[in-house]
Amino acid sequence: MRILLWHVHGSWTTSFVQGGHSYVVPVLPDRGPDGLGLARTYPWPGTVTELGPQELRDAGIDVVVLQRPHELELAHRWLGRRPGRDIPAVYVEHNTPKGDVPLTRHPAADRPELLLVHVTHFNRLFWDAGATPTRVVGHGIVDPGHRYTGELARIAVAGNEPVRRGRVTGTDLLAEFTRAAPVDAFGIGVSALPAHTGLPPERLAVFEDVAQADLHDALARRRVYVHLPRWTSLGLSLLEAMHLGMPVVALAATEATEAVPAEAGVLSTDPAVLVDAARRFVADPELAHAYGKRARQAALARHGLGRFLADWDAVLAQVTG
Repeated sequence: MRILLWHVHGSWTTSFVQGGHSYVVPVLPDRGPDGLGLARTYPWPGTVTELGPQELRDAGIDVVVLQRPHELELAHRWLGRRPGRDIPAVYVEHNTPKGDVPLTRHPAADRPELLLVHVTHFNRLFWDAGATPTRVVGHGIVDPGHRYTGELARIAVAGNEPVRRGRVTGTDLLAEFTRAAPVDAFGIGVSALPAHTGLPPERLAVFEDVAQADLHDALARRRVYVHLPRWTSLGLSLLEAMHLGMPVVALAATEATEAVPAEAGVLSTDPAVLVDAARRFVADPELAHAYGKRARQAALARHGLGRFLADWDAVLAQVTG
């Protein structure tokens, strides 16, 4: 199939475009949010091409994968066809709902011509989709390989815009973990963390927007991965850390409780328990290696790329019927 989707979520898209189809991402001159085009820090195969809006009508698109509400209108305008009516369409929801959560209506609710695909069962449980049919396709990861060395007695965290997102990403909890070991933060916008937290460089180091391959190498050298989001969909950085063979310490929130079995890491809603777990992993490399090995096994079994792509092939076959 020839699939149109926007470059919105780099990590998820990197897995999605590994399938046996051709993929088109819109590109605009300013490479803004609606036309980011091809990835620059993720390895995408040659089956992905970028096209301007004026080229899309004649691009032979078979199905549209939507990820944001306004893409319904963009796709209609750029393709000259209405998603779900004139062309098969899937809406992928990456995020947990906001606001009055148990009552939150999804932007694609009561659209029976669409298929709403959630990336976690937690998300499907909490979004109200009305009459829109729903399905869950759990995350799959391009396996980076077992790279874990844990040679640095430091804690790794990863996430984007931690200052703007604040409590959502657990940024307020970072200081507690720096008492267990120095923390290295990776992601977009992490350069603002030192000023925001007041933590000195010997307790908090930041690594801004590192390319994925380099990020995997860097994470794997740290002793333990700590995952602190309170209210977000299942973070792909957590799954990547597990694939690398890292032991993980995570808040027991949203889908993390399903992704991390007890033998692969420590989960709790009590930050003190998590800080103590991080301290134990940092102090005991053998314990860290043992947990990391089991974390990798769990991630490969549940979040392998083959299962992910097979599930998506079934979804695409369903909507194109």
